[in-house]
Amino acid sequence: MQALWLAIYFTVLMWSVIEPHDFFTWFLEVSSAMIGLMVLAATQEAFPLTRLTYSLVLIYCIILMIGGHSIYAEVPFFDTLGGFFEWERNNYDKVGHFAQGFVPAIISREILIRNSVVRNRPWLNVMVVSLCLAISALYELLEWGIARLSGQAAEAFLGTQGYVWDTQSDMAMALMGAILALITLSKTNDRQINGLKFNDSIKPDG
Repeated sequence: MQALWLAIYFTVLMWSVIEPHDFFTWFLEVSSAMIGLMVLAATQEAFPLTRLTYSLVLIYCIILMIGGHSIYAEVPFFDTLGGFFEWERNNYDKVGHFAQGFVPAIISREILIRNSVVRNRPWLNVMVVSLCLAISALYELLEWGIARLSGQAAEAFLGTQGYVWDTQSDMAMALMGAILALITLSKTNDRQINGLKFNDSIKPDG
């Protein structure tokens, strides 16, 4: 699985860097995927994640790479969808913000469970959703700060497309993503976490 994961990651990464909208915006958008790869590599031995979580991280990286290549406001497929559904804007950025809640929900859930941070499941869900909203808010602040410093690249990076409620709708999409992830994937995540624990328990000492 690791070889396939890396093959898909680097194939999409190489595609994304070929004639992107502009290299500075590409770097801003794709840097999160690059940091994610480094974190996964650094923690692979000490804290391996479930197959589900690794798969979701890869999907999120691909979303970031596509957005970095075309910028979120100009992803061609969503221009086509926008014409079909009569959208007033390109909504690919909302896919990214939905994933920004959906993927971190499973990551944070897995980390919290495996480290026994929260044992009560209802409170676990509250903490996971709160963490996802905090991540979304932090990202909006980072977007604002980088856009202020980047000058002309601000609009391309922010991707507001003139929508006055863009920040609030981005956070709402992250919230919906986090809640849906908990509803649909908690049982699968539990099974795979238990599988990891079982595999650890049968490893010989030393």
